[in-house]
Amino acid sequence: MTVDPRRAMEARKERMLSEHLAARGIRDAAVMKAMREVPREAFLPSGMELFAYDDGPLPIAEGQTISQPYIVAYMVEALELLGGERVLEIGTGSGYAAAVLSRCAAQVYTVERIPFLAAGARARLEVLGYDNVTVHLGDGTLGWEEHAPYDAIVVTAGAPEVPRELLDQLAPLGRLVIPVGPTQHLQELVRVRRTREGKIRQEQLCPVRFVPLIGEHGW
Repeated sequence: MTVDPRRAMEARKERMLSEHLAARGIRDAAVMKAMREVPREAFLPSGMELFAYDDGPLPIAEGQTISQPYIVAYMVEALELLGGERVLEIGTGSGYAAAVLSRCAAQVYTVERIPFLAAGARARLEVLGYDNVTVHLGDGTLGWEEHAPYDAIVVTAGAPEVPRELLDQLAPLGRLVIPVGPTQHLQELVRVRRTREGKIRQEQLCPVRFVPLIGEHGW
């Protein structure tokens, strides 16, 4: 019997949603809907589509990776988005996380330091119709001041500390989720909140491992 590749891909996606997201505590309905709608296979190098819904990071170009689905969902959920926010993402990569964010927020601005990745993500997001995502080539540790302040900021690479520039671009009541650690290979995912009065509160979420955040205020 011939197996329909499309149906097989959808079955793998549903298994990912139930076994790797819902079973591990992802509860935000908008995040689950976005993870179901965004085709992760479209953000992978050719020939890797079969692994799209495995719960692990996968290599993309320029020595970078696309994060595992659970971590993408966990970080987006940690931003506590309601749907009307302006979000800044640092580390566009293939554009997958930006696409997920675009289904949970009003506008996504994403910064990538590697020209090849920025160009590829921009083209991919445009073709797939994610028209509320804007890709910028630049040093992500500096944020993107032109569109600040942001209701939420997410960083998809590990930093030695939270860059001051990102804190300065966070709106009152905003949330910043970022991996922070003393080495380039192991970090703690932290969530930073700015109070209405401008004070900064920080909480630890979970241990993670990301590629290093490179730039003026990174590694």
